[in-house]
This record gives sequence, C-alpha cells and structure tokens, in this order.
Amino acid sequence: MENQITIQFVNGEERVYPRGTSLRDVARDRQGLHASAIVAAKVNNSIRDLQAVLTGPCKVEFLDLHTEDGSKTYQRSLTFVMIAAISELFPHGEVTVEHSLSKGLYCEVYLGRDLTPEDVVNIEERMRRIVAEDRPIIKQELPLADAIALFEKVGQTEKVKLLQQLKRSSVTIYYCGTVYDYLSGTMAPSSGYLPIFELKYYQPGLILRFPGKEQPDRIPRYEEQPKLAEIFAEAERWGKILNCGYVATLNTYVQNEQFVDIIRVAEALHEKKIAQIADFISEHRSEVRVILVAGPSSSGKTTFAQRLGIQLRVNGVRPVSISLDDYFVDRAHTPRDEKGDYDFESIEAIELTLFNDHLTRLLAGQEVEIPYYNFLNGQREYRGDKIKLDQDQPLIIEGIHGLNERLTTAVSREHKVKIYISALTQLSIDNHNRIPTTDARLIRRIVRDSQFRGHDAIKTLKIWPSVRRGEERNIFPYQEDADIMFNSALIYELAVLKHYAEPLLEKVTKTEPEYSEARRLLNFLSYFEQINDCDDIPTNSILREFIGKSCFHRT
Repeated sequence: MENQITIQFVNGEERVYPRGTSLRDVARDRQGLHASAIVAAKVNNSIRDLQAVLTGPCKVEFLDLHTEDGSKTYQRSLTFVMIAAISELFPHGEVTVEHSLSKGLYCEVYLGRDLTPEDVVNIEERMRRIVAEDRPIIKQELPLADAIALFEKVGQTEKVKLLQQLKRSSVTIYYCGTVYDYLSGTMAPSSGYLPIFELKYYQPGLILRFPGKEQPDRIPRYEEQPKLAEIFAEAERWGKILNCGYVATLNTYVQNEQFVDIIRVAEALHEKKIAQIADFISEHRSEVRVILVAGPSSSGKTTFAQRLGIQLRVNGVRPVSISLDDYFVDRAHTPRDEKGDYDFESIEAIELTLFNDHLTRLLAGQEVEIPYYNFLNGQREYRGDKIKLDQDQPLIIEGIHGLNERLTTAVSREHKVKIYISALTQLSIDNHNRIPTTDARLIRRIVRDSQFRGHDAIKTLKIWPSVRRGEERNIFPYQEDADIMFNSALIYELAVLKHYAEPLLEKVTKTEPEYSEARRLLNFLSYFEQINDCDDIPTNSILREFIGKSCFHRT
C-alpha cells in the first residue's frame, strides 16, 4: 500500500490510485461526471494544474468550465494560445491584453503598422491550427535570475522590471511550442482543451471571445458596448497622464517615495470629472428631475453621490438624496435565489409601487414621509422623516438598480440622468497580465467589510459569488443605457489596500473552501509595493469609503 494513495472527491467518493498519478490521469476517469471539460483542480483547497502529480492522500475537486476558476483557466490558457499565434505570425509584433469588453478580452497588437481585419483572420486561423495540434502547455519552474535573463533576451522590458521587483526565488514560466511567457495563474495542460473561441476585429485592436461558465459550449451573443469602451479608453488616457501604466512603474514611484504626486493627480482627475458631470446636469437643470447613480458592489457609489451633490451646489443646484435601501420589502416578502437564500439584489426586493408613488408625489411638490428600513428586524419603519422638493431641486438616488427603467417607471426618461460607476483600473501587471475590475472591487469590499461591518475575509469571500450573480443580472445588462459613466478606480489604490487586505486574507486557513481564492488574491497583492502613509489621501477620496476617515462617514 506504500505505493498507493487514497483520493477523496467532493461527492464523498474515495478511490485508490498509484502514488505519483497525475491529476490529468485522474481527471480522465472523472470527466464523465462533468458536463464540460475539466481544465484544473483543487487539491486540499489549493488550485493546481492538471500536470501536477499526487504524492499523498488528498481531497480533490475538479474544475470544469461551469466553475469560476475553471472558466478563468480556460480564458488565461486561450490568451496564451493567442499570444503564441501572434508571435509565430509576426515575430517582431507585440500584444497587450487590455481589459474585458463585450463578453471577451480587448487586446491591441503592435506590428509597426495598423492592424487589419485580414490580420485578425490570420491570427484566428493560426490559433485554430495550434488547438488542432493539441500542443502541450508546459509548466517550468525557473530560478528568478534565469527568468529575468530569458525575458531580457527578447526585450520584454516590462516583464523584466516586474520580475526584478518580485520577492521570490523562482517563478513559473509556460511554454506553448517555442513561445514562452510568464502568466499569473493556472493553465490548461494543452491547447486541445480550448476549441471554443473567436476573434473579432475591433479597431484599433481585436476582441478575444470565449464561452462563459453559464453556457460553456458556445460563444455568447456579441453586443456592442461603445460607452464602456470609451470609459476604458479614458482610463488608458489617465494612465498616460500619470505616466503609470504598469505595476512595476507604480512600485518605482513608491520605492522612491514619489507616490504623493500620483495621489494628488489621480484625485484631481476624479474631481475634474465629477465637476464636469455636475456641469452637464446643471446645463440641463430645467429637464433633470432625477439623478440615478448605479454600479456594482464596492464601486464607490456612496462617496461619488456625495461629491456630485457638492459640485451641483457649487453650480447653484440644490439636490436632495434618498436611499433606495429604505424601500426594501419586509423581510418575509424578500425574494430568494436558486439556493434558497434571500436575494437582496433582485429588483423585486424593492417595494416598487411605494417607491414610485413617493417619486410622483415628490416631483409634484408634495411633502412625503420617507421610510427607514430597519435591517435588524427586516421591517420598514416611519420615524417622521419628511421631505419636500422645490421645482428646481433634483433627487439623487443611489442603488444598483438605477439603470433599470422598472425602478423609476413614474418618471419619464427625459427627466432622468443615469450615471454608471465602476472601478476600471488603469494599471496592468504587465502587457499580458491585466488586473480584472472584479479583483480590485473584491479587495475594496474585503477591506470595507472588515473596517465597518465586522466581517472577516472568509465571510466576504463566501458571499462574493452571490454578489457577482446579482451584478450579472441586475447591473451589467443595463450599462449601455447610462447617460454618463464614471471610473472610480485610483491608480495607486491597490498599493494602499494591500496594507489592510493582506492580514485579513492571511487568516483564511487551508481547511476553508475559500483558501484558494485567498491565496490567489495574496499572490496578486504581492506584486505591489505597499503604501503605508495615507495622510496625503484626501478625506473626500473614494478610497476613504473603504479604508476609513472619510468626511462623508463616521468611522
């Protein structure tokens, strides 16, 4: 029995395998139990490549494309195949992976000339050839110095700067044929695992499109997102203004204690944008009666709404704010999700009839007693809070459903301004490793939940998948209906949040299912030099909503 090990699977079943069996071999035995391809695994709550071998008894959970980690592995591996295809077709070309867009990844390819639609067709054809060849994606652990020399040889300066700053002795390099790269995260074992994708020419670059975890057997329907594309382009312009597009550059500013200027300019860009939004609303003050501020979790909606109110008052406009939270239905009537848990992010969790009745009366100049929602007992209460609007006073309403017309059916569209806010970071780790907006928001929320709600990281990580499902249903489908988009990301914020988030994530133990996610976030934060001195962050900064000492909150 010394040469055998026992593997326990998540369904409770146990099976015996020879010691040294690879996860890929075990996955072949278990594939029939999965509706989509297995691309990675969790071993004792740690994510592993299928190339890994098992040397002792363990608990294994296989990750197919229906899982979040499996879907990310597919996307990351497919991105590597695209990089390999471009490298083979254009040996002197360069590619940068920019950001998510239209259910895919927007990338730019630099060839010394404009990218053409024909180039994109050729890249896709080469990718399909690589997939058909089922090329191994080989993982190799290299001493840090050797990896640095490898990328110096091919002129990958941003990767070299990043690796030189890493505080580790070795790094993982992946190979696909003769092409190699440093990519942060788990990879599929070979290109044959990646048959479902398409490339779409999107001037001046392309969009790499892939299946989502809801329907992993097909590419989702393409939808144009011109407003979101423009706000990402604005984020890129802000990065250039700050001369800080990659983490290694930010780290250099921190190491040289030059980050204060970055803070001031980043905050000034926010203030200027908010002032411009206030100017737009003021110019249309005779038409605008309701200002709706919506965005996903931890995007900074509360601080943004407060700052917008101040800028409107500078322009002589006197807005009144009401909280959508106070219009929750009583707890007994709260809808439940597919798991039977309360679904507070459903629009049905709002008492829409009462809310629209109050809107109608307020806009007609009547006095209305606004409810107060008691979260302890799950009941609406009335405490004598009465408000009345003058004809020139708009209402500011902040909440996740602000872009959905169902929320404000009592108000005609021409009397509403809809503002979408999210944290679309201007930084990338390097040219091939982007920073997902979701990760930045999750780290914000972990810090905020600890600071102000008494939640540990495990609790935040447990509820995050439910929060994300709510965003996919209730926010993202309505993004393009926004009149204005505001990017709440601050280019320096992850260097600050690291100080707060790392100790919280370190407390997540191996026995917790959330351990793998905590380790992934810790690895992500390890790329950043830490900013410990927060005195130069203004008290009205959106970041203060998460770390404390905001002038808009009692902390």
